[in-house]
Amino acid sequence: MKILDKLEREYGRYGVPNVTLGLIILQVIAYILSISRWEILQGLYLIPKLVLAGQVWRLFTFLAVPPTTYPIFAFFFWYLFYLMGSALESHWGTFRYNIYLLIGYAVTVGAAFLIPNAVATNLFLQGSVFLAFAWLYPDFLLYIFFIIPVKIKWLALLTWLGYLWTLITGDWISRLMVLASICNFLLFFASDIRDRIKTGKRHMEFQVKRTAERTKKEPFHRCVVCGVTDVSNPDMDFRYCPDCKDAPGYCSDHLPNHQHIS
Repeated sequence: MKILDKLEREYGRYGVPNVTLGLIILQVIAYILSISRWEILQGLYLIPKLVLAGQVWRLFTFLAVPPTTYPIFAFFFWYLFYLMGSALESHWGTFRYNIYLLIGYAVTVGAAFLIPNAVATNLFLQGSVFLAFAWLYPDFLLYIFFIIPVKIKWLALLTWLGYLWTLITGDWISRLMVLASICNFLLFFASDIRDRIKTGKRHMEFQVKRTAERTKKEPFHRCVVCGVTDVSNPDMDFRYCPDCKDAPGYCSDHLPNHQHIS
């Protein structure tokens, strides 16, 4: 992205490091406070109608809403979010990672205002961090709850399928949140996706051409018993029996015990 390169040269020094850790700290504080007073969370959600009524802080505080009320799941979520966010910041640099989150945040807020009465969530925004990490490190071995090993690319595939299902069957606010959350992903990885599609297309065309060439090729050796040829089975050894009439060919499986043809 040339425009991103230009922005980084001019404004890269203003990048805010450790944004992931900051978001986690805010969510932990909100989680602790909500244990004694659950209604605290109700004042944090992004509800555009209430923002327009003067509760402007909701534009920012919805980022502090914890992912779940169950402590084990919350801890695991925060651990992964920190791991993946830190990896992206290390890979891209602080400024580019800031821009990635900022785009996701801005589009999420903008999409929320299309349905002012709905409650917008930060889960899809944080999900875009997971998708970016999975794209860059597809073979990263993730231990679910530190026990079950699975490559992250398969979890990402399930996430994409879940997003597709939400787009098909979800309500409109959920659909908008999904679209908003993948907007920054597509902006950052569009060129990579295009290159992979081209590479895959060339690979398939090569495989089709190679298969067609093998199909057209006339076999030089053919087993008189089973019919296998050097085209259908290139690794097979063939021998010809001089004691049989017309010296027919045999594959290595049928040569030793064949009956001579007179």
